[in-house]
Amino acid sequence: MPNRLATEPSPYLLQHADNPVDWYPWGKEALEKSRREDKPILLSIGYSACHWCHVMAHDCFEDAEVAAVMNRLFVNIKVDREERPDLDQIYQTAHQLLTQRGGGWPLTVFLTPDQTPFFAGTYFPKTPRYQLPGFIDLMENVARAWHERRGEVLAQNEAVRAALAQQQPDAGMQQALTDAPFAEAVRDLSQAFDPVWGGFSRAPKFPRPGELFFLLREAQHGNAQARDMALFSLRKMASGGVVDQLGGGFCRYSVDEQWAIPHFEKMLYDNGPLLHLYADAWALSGETLFKDTAEGIVDWLLREMRAPEGGFYSALDADSEGHEGRFYVWTPDEVRALLSAEEYAVAAPVYGFDLPPNFENASWNPILARPLGEVAAELGLSDEAAAARLASARAKLFAARETRVRPGRDDKQLTSWNALMIAGLAHAGQVMARPDWVDAAQDAIDFLHRNVWRDGRLLASTKHGTARLNAYLDDYAFLLDALLESLQADYRETDMAWARELADALLMHFEDAEAGGFFFTSHDHEALITRPKPGYDNATPSGNGVAAFALQRLGHLLGEARYLDASARCLNVFHAHLIQQPIAYPTLLAVLDETLLPPRVILLRGPAAAVREWVATLVPKLGARDLLLALPNGLRLPDILARPEADRPTAWVCSGTACQAPVSDLAGVLE
Repeated sequence: MPNRLATEPSPYLLQHADNPVDWYPWGKEALEKSRREDKPILLSIGYSACHWCHVMAHDCFEDAEVAAVMNRLFVNIKVDREERPDLDQIYQTAHQLLTQRGGGWPLTVFLTPDQTPFFAGTYFPKTPRYQLPGFIDLMENVARAWHERRGEVLAQNEAVRAALAQQQPDAGMQQALTDAPFAEAVRDLSQAFDPVWGGFSRAPKFPRPGELFFLLREAQHGNAQARDMALFSLRKMASGGVVDQLGGGFCRYSVDEQWAIPHFEKMLYDNGPLLHLYADAWALSGETLFKDTAEGIVDWLLREMRAPEGGFYSALDADSEGHEGRFYVWTPDEVRALLSAEEYAVAAPVYGFDLPPNFENASWNPILARPLGEVAAELGLSDEAAAARLASARAKLFAARETRVRPGRDDKQLTSWNALMIAGLAHAGQVMARPDWVDAAQDAIDFLHRNVWRDGRLLASTKHGTARLNAYLDDYAFLLDALLESLQADYRETDMAWARELADALLMHFEDAEAGGFFFTSHDHEALITRPKPGYDNATPSGNGVAAFALQRLGHLLGEARYLDASARCLNVFHAHLIQQPIAYPTLLAVLDETLLPPRVILLRGPAAAVREWVATLVPKLGARDLLLALPNGLRLPDILARPEADRPTAWVCSGTACQAPVSDLAGVLE
């Protein structure tokens, strides 16, 4: 019989609806049962595309013997971390405190009935292996500790709660804002930089867009070392197997230092920021690889992740047919059977099919092993002829791959992740002169406006037209930032109106009015054991960083002191942390950058066609601190943006509080 998860909309929870475990979703019923029966809670947090979540489900949660022990000893709660990032954030932090090491998914935490964690881990097998205890033995020991050593558990609980409370930033003594953290962050990254394969860690390697964003901003400010590290890393990532060389789009991370073999899940939240980055890298360098990589992300997005109504789905699974990566990898015999000899002669050395197998000693995950020009020269082909053969080979391989059993898709549409992709699409559309990408971004904005905006508040998730869950800081902050990117790509009155409403809602429902900064949950959210105020960037940028960045920019655009002041208060809260470890806060570094030297605002007014021509000329010249709004005649504008209509384009350029005289010739604007 299905358990209580059968009525939940989350694809991840539905994956566990037929487990013999007596699962509850997080909520009053489970929490009250734990208190009433004096039973600890077994909290399991994961997500639908998570490989090791599937492994633990098969090892433990589908096993009748394991389920019987779980049901006898605990109240069992299953949580989708993508729907409840508030819970995930709290209990990942608790895992770090209890184990003194980083967490991950699946996250397995045992809670006392008051929701305080007293034992934590990640994956556990049914029987001991991988130097991990068997899950049945572990559960028996945890339950015994609760019933027989209650005093020790409760004493530890007090310490855990105190430690969680101390995680909050404390503004403390204020130091003067300087540009010193920028040089220190570049220095820290240069020490961690891999000069052979790029990136800033050993295996496993994550894309870490925040650090690359910071380096590209520094590159635009003239820092050659930052430019070299960023472009080299982006080049190596784009040449590896962490990007889908046949279908486009990035996987979550690489398990090796060479970016060759990924953890094959594809997440929306990675690909939005990476699209932004690759567009900027192309604008900075003109390299075709960066353009191709950006186009590949959008091809994948619009082909596989776009819902009919305009929003974007969340993720693709790592597994298909029960095996990770099966959908993506090849044997040379499979490739030879599909391609002509001429196509194979080009494709095999380019994609690495002529090298030893790189996936589980048996298969090949395509990488860009050798430059096409080099292969063409060896074969005595022109670059054009080699490119045509490679394109034909790639098309055949892709078509054959499409007939395979596909990885599962998580089809819920998360507001925050959609916003990250909208921002990437709109920015890349502007930078790469792709109005069709901007249109797709605006379609997604309109989808969110219709579906998740209710009575001046956002909802966090929607599926099959039903929106639910009180939204989090990231939803508001990321969407505000996405609207500002879209407004620069193609100004719409409705988007500016919504941006102002979102900014006001952000201040009203999330700002810590006393200390500054923004809580992750709204003031009327469910009370949990702690209320985080996160400032450092993880796989996604911090909600505080993005909120401060977007509010500051909107404040400069509209001359709105409330937004500027809130951004300044937020930066002050985290400033001491920023000085101590600047590279943990790359988004707040951008806030600091635009606090020290406010963005330059360029407003263009005039006939639509002529304004578009000016935009095409100006966009390649823009710097990291430039905000360009093209405002064709006929728009209704906020008072501060209102400029007289004219029969020829005119530009108004303001830096901080100083504006120059209007300029009506393009050469003058470029100057």
